Amino acid sequence: MPRAKNAVQRKKRHKKILKQARGYYGARSRLFRTAKEAVERGMLYNYRDRRRRRGEFRRLWITRINAAARLNGTSYSKLMAGLKSHNIELDRKMLSDLAVREPSAFSEVVKASAN
Repeated sequence: MPRAKNAVQRKKRHKKILKQARGYYGARSRLFRTAKEAVERGMLYNYRDRRRRRGEFRRLWITRINAAARLNGTSYSKLMAGLKSHNIELDRKMLSDLAVREPSAFSEVVKASAN
């Protein structure tokens, strides 16, 4: 009886990893073992950074809101406290978008939060 080495499955598994490693530098895109290590590490970074990206966007939105608020004569913290006390439920993403695209509408929101 011939020895079964399962070459088809191995080839399929290697091709899958090497396909994911396309574009990597040198041996990382050509040799299975190094490619596998690089792909696994890349997947860990990918997972971590998808979560980290949310915090980066939040920081960006807060910076934009603060800059626009100061142009309207208030600070970020006073603006957010005013919005909360007046039950104006706009999230930071929407406020940032208003500050960048519609400065006049943002100044109206600032006035509404101050009263």
